[in-house]
Amino acid sequence: MKLQGPALRLTIFVGETDRWHHKPLFTEIVHRAHQAGLAGATVLRGIEGYGASQHVHTTRILSLSDDLPVVIVVVDEETRIRGFLPTLDELIGDGLVIVEPVEVIRYVGRDRPAAG
Repeated sequence: MKLQGPALRLTIFVGETDRWHHKPLFTEIVHRAHQAGLAGATVLRGIEGYGASQHVHTTRILSLSDDLPVVIVVVDEETRIRGFLPTLDELIGDGLVIVEPVEVIRYVGRDRPAAG
């Protein structure tokens, strides 16, 4: 797969303990992105943050949190990202989803065999 030029970056902020059918929500999002054929997804674990609840979650020793922020980042063509957004509506209760225009300078990956 080759991706170059204008694209969208999909960034999803959820909590580490958020679940989808007893699995981590971030795992389900990555698996759904893979099934949708998106170029790739990366999950990043935050060390500190807060969201709509206004409760600060941190890795600091004196206030260990069991619900650190998790960010999933996906970059692909606009039509593919926009086509994936309804999946997120199904999966995400509490969280933040943003879409930003980006320019891909270089992304070359191995072509996957056709499904089927």
